[in-house]
Amino acid sequence: MRVLDETIAFLRRSLEAGPGSVDVVTTHASMVFIGPERVLKLKRPVHYPYLDFSTPQKRLAACRNEYELNRRTAPKLYLGARTIARDGSGALVFDRPGELIDAVVEMRRFEQTDLFDAMARRGALTRPLISGLATQIAKLHGEAPVRKDRRGAARVRAVLDINDRSLRASNLTSPEHCDALLQKFEQAFEKNTRLLDVRAEAGKTRRCHGDLTLRNICLYEGEPTLFDCLEFDEELATIDVLYDLSFLLMDLWHRGQRELANWCVNRYLDARDETDGLSLAPFFMAMRACVRAHVGAAQARDKSNAREALFAEAREYLALAAACLTASSPRLTAVGGLSGSGKSTLAASLACEIGAAPGARVLSSDRIRKRLHGVEATARLPARAYRPETSQRVYAALRNESEAVIRAGSSCVVEAVFDRTDERQAIEAVASRLRIPFTGLWLDTPAAIAGARIQTRRNDPSDATVDVLRQQTEKDCGAIAWTRIDASGGAEETLDLARGIAVISS
Repeated sequence: MRVLDETIAFLRRSLEAGPGSVDVVTTHASMVFIGPERVLKLKRPVHYPYLDFSTPQKRLAACRNEYELNRRTAPKLYLGARTIARDGSGALVFDRPGELIDAVVEMRRFEQTDLFDAMARRGALTRPLISGLATQIAKLHGEAPVRKDRRGAARVRAVLDINDRSLRASNLTSPEHCDALLQKFEQAFEKNTRLLDVRAEAGKTRRCHGDLTLRNICLYEGEPTLFDCLEFDEELATIDVLYDLSFLLMDLWHRGQRELANWCVNRYLDARDETDGLSLAPFFMAMRACVRAHVGAAQARDKSNAREALFAEAREYLALAAACLTASSPRLTAVGGLSGSGKSTLAASLACEIGAAPGARVLSSDRIRKRLHGVEATARLPARAYRPETSQRVYAALRNESEAVIRAGSSCVVEAVFDRTDERQAIEAVASRLRIPFTGLWLDTPAAIAGARIQTRRNDPSDATVDVLRQQTEKDCGAIAWTRIDASGGAEETLDLARGIAVISS
């Protein structure tokens, strides 16, 4: 410990610009020294079942690896890996010949209030931020090296074994509770073994971020930025892309940001079609919650002043793991109504309450239309993109994709105008054919209110104008058998009415 204390003092001095100008954040694996402009990250000399930083050489290798890997997503943040050696006089120095004492990763400083974890706690995360984040993650996964083999299940098995050993060693809960929870994991694993292997063989296993929690995402120069990826074990970081995403989804869910977790997975799925793996999301989220539980318990043992709070949070993660492993049957919910009635708003708010975590897949006719034309969701399309034959393609895609979601084992919410009787009947037929529950909601909104909403839209996937709404109101929509909801009030009021129709399945 004497050498570690000496290293800590050296790092403090190197950043010091005045009394109290260096903050230190300690995690289970690192000490982060935060100076006025720079940050130095020191690996702690620890050895866990899943991590070995026990020697200076291992810590140096981890620092170099961390620098190279994180430049994929945060090139402006990371400045380099630096050695700490003892020179001929016995003093500690950076990047000079001598006995290797330790190593650090050097970074530019950002405000701790800009960590997504801190932003989630104060309710500062928004849908546009999460949309940008989902795009960044999809880009990372799209460019990540592929490990194409049939070891998908074997890789998950290895993580489950680590969780088993670490959870039992944590003394976080009783052996009986551990047995019961891990039995649920075993059942979920057996159910998904083949799918895990199929996805691995299809190239879904990649060298991902590996530690995609809210604490490892920040707002830097106005952009969501991923940093601090898992650098110490290539096998642990070479995982199914949905397992990588699920750490973030679980973290948002745990922070009470369920709508944003659902929004995140939907925007990610817009960018990367991972529909075949949707049934894995609750299982992966449960695995991630278990990881956070035993890591939190390990951290609690090192922090006597916050031990009880950390243990309490670790137990919350264990409860979340069990909840995510609770089975839920797929269902199909359709939301229809004229432009400006609030369909997209309701669908987005409702989805997180339907099915297992992180909620239902939301399919929007507006987003599908933009995708079919090869443009961004908020780009404007010309009038010819709304010809009847094009709309038929859009509704056909809506049906086909909703069926794929349900066959993958997830619930689905579809939202479109649905102003034709045959289109409403066709989407109902999907549920009937698959023998799952169906709920149809029709939103009634006075034209004046709907028109006012349309006029306030900005950067919205819908291209509808007040003239389009007028044309819709002049059309005969036929007999509407779906449950009608007065959507003239606020979004929360409409959501409460929708909940009252028992469309929620837990």
